[in-house]
Amino acid sequence: MVAPHKAADFAKLDTTVKMDDGVPIAVTYYTPSGTPPATGWPAVMMLHGLGQTRNSFDISNWSANRVAETYLVPNGYAVLTFDARAHGQSGGLFSLDGPRELQDTINLFHWLMSRPNIDANRIGAFGVSYGGGMVWLATVYGVPFAAIAVAATWTDLREALEPQGLVRSGVIVGFSQSIPQSRYDPTLAGLLQEMLSEHDTPALRTFLAARSVRPQLRGFNIPTLLLQGRRDFAFDADQALSAFKLLTGPKRLYFGNLGHAPAANPPDELQYYAGEVLHWFDRFVKRVPSTLGSRPNVLLAADPWTRKVKSFVGIPPTRSLRFTFNGSATLTAAGKVVRTTASVPHIETFGAPTVRLRISTRTQYRHLVVVLTAVRPDGSELVVTDGGAATSTLGSKVRTITLRLPDEITSIPRGSRLRLTFAATSTVQSIANLVYLNSVPDASTALIGRVTLTLPVLRKPVSP
Repeated sequence: MVAPHKAADFAKLDTTVKMDDGVPIAVTYYTPSGTPPATGWPAVMMLHGLGQTRNSFDISNWSANRVAETYLVPNGYAVLTFDARAHGQSGGLFSLDGPRELQDTINLFHWLMSRPNIDANRIGAFGVSYGGGMVWLATVYGVPFAAIAVAATWTDLREALEPQGLVRSGVIVGFSQSIPQSRYDPTLAGLLQEMLSEHDTPALRTFLAARSVRPQLRGFNIPTLLLQGRRDFAFDADQALSAFKLLTGPKRLYFGNLGHAPAANPPDELQYYAGEVLHWFDRFVKRVPSTLGSRPNVLLAADPWTRKVKSFVGIPPTRSLRFTFNGSATLTAAGKVVRTTASVPHIETFGAPTVRLRISTRTQYRHLVVVLTAVRPDGSELVVTDGGAATSTLGSKVRTITLRLPDEITSIPRGSRLRLTFAATSTVQSIANLVYLNSVPDASTALIGRVTLTLPVLRKPVSP
């Protein structure tokens, strides 16, 4: 853990940089006090989250400028922060990490590289959520960062927003409200309506694929630090875990209590993982000799945050629990079918749960949502994860389908009962569960038969 600096002597420049299309991008440029190294200052670019600015505090209780001033600049880094296109004081239109935003990042990298007393070979990048998605894209498409750190972000945007062909409409609506509609690129506005209407068009698939990097990560060898939320219902743990498995260069993965809702984002934890970022850049941007990155470590913080962090070499060992429910029940458009297990010991999930079920529908029940919860001994219900799939091609013949649920690393207390709720929307399980909002026609019915839940859990929980 690195103690934050209370104050530091540095130069700070707030200005604008004109992009190659004439749009001004608002930036803050920091340089440390003192004499630069012979080769110039090592540097870091910092990219903020969706709807934020370089000065605003986002989901992780940080702003780019605050982290720069507290952790990076006092430790000998020049830092460039900026308001992304269509954010804050910057001009232009928003297209969700599209080609124009990518070109902005390239332009700003070259602007930073050309500053006096900057070591052009020692520039890193740190991005959160939307900014993390751009750090991935820029690196994959050739920006020569010495090392990167990405937090609470995606590697496969379609899997995050439209898994198994079913739109996570509540997540999309929430994100879409982060940017005023007047600042949307017209193409994005049209695609947003297609997605919310459950129209899985080739244009939409192309749009999401162009903003995803997972297919390009096999053999990727840029030193990469991944910081991901244990329980982030926008970008689940597998968004980082899948990337970690593919990377061949130095890599390190931290799972903590950060990220989008329902992540707790305790301020004290920021100090811990800010230290992880600083040490990573010290090793691979400053090139300070150390053993960091010599082993592919996975770090897993306890939930709630207690400063207890368990380190594993590689993926933590798991085992699978399997629960089977027999019998059948009819699911209506506004109704639900519920299956509940007996009580379980203290377990901690790790990995994507799967639900395999027998289903038929005479009325083309067009999609199915399943919510996995834990009913605690006191009767309160904890949402573990939820998923679903498009089912419009099903018919009256009974078929077996498999639903793969997002990987939300969840500590489930002893004596809890696991519950599966099948419905057309997640709000049927709880009015506060706003992930899947699209309904099915009123006359829709489906017959739910035998159900099997397979739940990967840690061999030994790390949380109390």
